[in-house]
Amino acid sequence: MRAMLLVNPTATTTNRRTRDVLIGALSATMSIKVEETAYRGHAALLSRKAHASGYDVVAVLGGDGTINEAANGLLDAEDGRDGDATDRPALLVIPGGSANVFARALGLPNSAVEAVGALLEAIRENRRRTVGLGQALWNDESRYFTFCSGMGYDAEVIRAVEGMRGAGRKATAARYVNTALQHYLSTDRRHAAMTVEGPDVPRAGNIFMAIISNTSPWTYVGSRPICPTPWASFETGLDLLGLQRLGVPSMLRLMPQIAGARDTLPTGRHLVQFHDEREFTLTAERPVAFQLDGDYLGEVERVTFRSIPDALQVLV
Repeated sequence: MRAMLLVNPTATTTNRRTRDVLIGALSATMSIKVEETAYRGHAALLSRKAHASGYDVVAVLGGDGTINEAANGLLDAEDGRDGDATDRPALLVIPGGSANVFARALGLPNSAVEAVGALLEAIRENRRRTVGLGQALWNDESRYFTFCSGMGYDAEVIRAVEGMRGAGRKATAARYVNTALQHYLSTDRRHAAMTVEGPDVPRAGNIFMAIISNTSPWTYVGSRPICPTPWASFETGLDLLGLQRLGVPSMLRLMPQIAGARDTLPTGRHLVQFHDEREFTLTAERPVAFQLDGDYLGEVERVTFRSIPDALQVLV
C-alpha cells in the first residue's frame, strides 16, 4: 500500500520528535512518502498530486484545516477521473490540531500517538468507512467540508481567533471560549440578516447565526462535545440549526441543551432546524462572516449548501 503523508509542521499538538516516531510506526505497514505543507492550500495541491500519481492512501498529520484541504484536493483532482469514493485514494487522519473534530467524529482518540495505534490495526485489516461530505458554493467558488460550516456569530469568533493566531497565540479551547464571550458583547443581536430556503425545506428568515453540520459533534470544548445538531451524521444529508434570537435569555436556554453528548434536538420557539437535507441556500441582507471546518473564509451574502453522499473512503 502506497501512501503520501502530509505533515503540517506547525500543527498545534505535535513536535518534531513525536512526528518522527509516528512516521516510523506507519512506515512499518505502508510505503510512505512524506510531504510537509508549507503554505495555505498546499495540502490540497499535494493530495491532488497523490491522486494523479495513483497513491492508495493520503494520510494527514495535522488539524482540521489541513484535513479539509486534503479532502478538497482529493475531490477536485484534475486527472480526468470523476468516479466515486473507491476511485480515489483513501483518507487517513492523525489528529494534530487543537480540536480535531473530524478525527474524533470518526471515533479516533484525540491523542496522535493513541490514534496511530488504532490506525495501524485499520491499515492491517484494510478497514474502511465511506463518508459523505458537505459542499458550499458562493460567488464563483466551491469548497467541500468534512464536519461543519457556519454563517454569522460563530464565524465572527473564528475570525477573531485566527487574528490572534496570526499574532502568535495558540488556538486553545479556553481562547475560543473567552473570545466567544467577549465577542458576544459586540456582535449585532438586534438586526437578523439571514434567510434560508431550499427545494425541500420551508423558507425561514430573521436568522442571526446558522450552523450547518455534516456530522455531530459540531465542536469540542476540551473533552466536552458541543452538539447543536445531534442527528447529523456522515451517512445522511446536511443538518442546520438557525438562531433567530441572540439575546441573553435565549442563549442561556440553548447552551445547556447543546453541551455534552446527546441525541435529542434542542427546543425553543426561535430555532430553525433541518435534518438530512440535500440542499438549501442561505442569503443575507448584508455581508456576514462565513467559515468552513473552522477556517474563516471572509464575508458573504449568499451560500448554497449541498450534501455529497459517499464522497470519500476513510481508513479507520
